[in-house]
Amino acid sequence: MQVLRCGRFRLELDRPHIMAIVNVTPDSFSGDGLGRDLDTATRRAQAAVDAGADLLDIGGESTRPGSEPVSEQEELDRVIPLVERLADWSVPVSVDTFKPTVMRESLRAGASLINDINAFRAPGAIDAVRDSEAALCVMHMQGEPRGMQSDPRYDDVVAEVLEFLNDCVRALADKGVDRDRILLDPGFGFGKTLEHNLALFRALDRFVGQDYPVLVGVSRKSMIGAITGRAVGERVHGSVAAALIAVERGARIVRVHDVAATRDALKVWQAVTGVPA
Repeated sequence: MQVLRCGRFRLELDRPHIMAIVNVTPDSFSGDGLGRDLDTATRRAQAAVDAGADLLDIGGESTRPGSEPVSEQEELDRVIPLVERLADWSVPVSVDTFKPTVMRESLRAGASLINDINAFRAPGAIDAVRDSEAALCVMHMQGEPRGMQSDPRYDDVVAEVLEFLNDCVRALADKGVDRDRILLDPGFGFGKTLEHNLALFRALDRFVGQDYPVLVGVSRKSMIGAITGRAVGERVHGSVAAALIAVERGARIVRVHDVAATRDALKVWQAVTGVPA
């Protein structure tokens, strides 16, 4: 059984885990950004835990296609007060950032996981996390958020994403990061067309076969809209279906907006398959 070292937590991955999204941005693509409203963000985090979330993922900078970057200080001001408030809760707190200073300060505030869309490639990123106990999510992205969806191209999307992730894992290992702290994210929607995303889904077993836990985040994304024809606020059912498919194909963590609906679907799946709840 895989166990993910995640700060003061040890996540046993014999069952799938739900990571709830808590955006403290004013411009989230899904319309659920809370800005610096700390009390509302805390209530949303509590509601997610009550609904069955196993982890909380705090994001202080929108990375939707076309998004504009925010300053380091602005991201710190959005993220750190919430991390400090949630750090002693009964679930791990993840911070979604690619800035080394935000990583370092988040860990100091009590974060248990750093979720980096840039795969710890920024100068100083590995040094910021290397000596912690935090789990590290290594994600693939082609380009950068502002222009990543303008014209993404691959010769073989599955092979290229796998090679990228393996290179990034080697860079972490070379700096002394233990493998039981690492999980992989193929980066659905980050510099990929719908066909690229579908190809990655169909080949998810190849990512699982790398022997690192796999995280999948497709909740409410444009691929769900393209398939269903639904607006962002109407993508719950499609998002839950995608999360369930990801789990069936071996993903151990699904990152979602709609915790209760995802939890219900997983309970039914677990009852039928006999996978531990």
